[in-house]
Amino acid sequence: MNVSLTVWLLTVAGLCVLVAADFFIGRKPHDVSIREAGIWTAVWVVLACLFGVGLLVAAGGAPAGEFFAGYITEKSLSVDNLFVFVLIMAKFAVPSQYQQRVLMVGVIVALVLRAAFIAAGAAIISAFSWVFYIFGAFLIWTAWKLVQDARKGGHDEEYEENKLLKSIEHRFGVADRYHGTRLWIEENGKRVMTPMLVVMLAIGSTDVLFALDSIPAIYGLTQDPYIVFTANAFALMGLRQLYFLIGGLLKKLVHLSYGLSIILGFIGVKLVLHALHESGVHVPEISIPFSLGFIVLVLAVTTVTSLVAARKQEERDV
Repeated sequence: MNVSLTVWLLTVAGLCVLVAADFFIGRKPHDVSIREAGIWTAVWVVLACLFGVGLLVAAGGAPAGEFFAGYITEKSLSVDNLFVFVLIMAKFAVPSQYQQRVLMVGVIVALVLRAAFIAAGAAIISAFSWVFYIFGAFLIWTAWKLVQDARKGGHDEEYEENKLLKSIEHRFGVADRYHGTRLWIEENGKRVMTPMLVVMLAIGSTDVLFALDSIPAIYGLTQDPYIVFTANAFALMGLRQLYFLIGGLLKKLVHLSYGLSIILGFIGVKLVLHALHESGVHVPEISIPFSLGFIVLVLAVTTVTSLVAARKQEERDV
């Protein structure tokens, strides 16, 4: 796609308006009900679909297909990331009425970080076509690691703060309790962080790790930075509501990691085939319609088998 600067600016401005509206609506700390989360999750999904239809009308079927394939993949990876968010919330004992504020700021931080990763990825790809080999190999390795973590019950582990976060806490100090939504307070004549700021930093910094597999994955479906950015944005912007909607169902998605590993491995192979094709080797390339159908099928099968397995486990426990 040949996207003009004007379209880029209008898109970013439109996303900023949506983020501002989301922030304004949820500005008052409160416990998010299933009904509220369901309504807003549906709103974000509809907005993403409308954007995809707009791409279909304005640019044709290929860009629209790439957007939907990228959006579904990023959304799926985001659901897996919710497991980590649950661990972070538990680690810092975030009061339920403040969790939506934490996630809102975390998503904004994630959007900024993803934009930087996307720009860097686009620059690297345009300069070095062989980077697809690296992306492909990395995704295949990530797929294998996901399988290994799933076998070990990786989502049952406790969240451990990274070294950067620990150094920030040591440098500025942390209050011993939450002070509403305040991020800084005066304590014994010293300005210190509140646990609210620490947990926001934890979620924002954790997304850097998430981006390491999600950005190469979507570049395996499309090399258009505009589609990569918008698919990531729409996938992330409904993440806060999705957290409250399916929070209780996360433990039932016991096969999600296996499904994601299949998808990442598939995209990794697709990237390697694309790299070989770019190098002049005559190999078949995987089309976007096939990729989209494969991703949807894997997620559908994974969801069904997860729910069946969870139900059987509940029956055995009874």
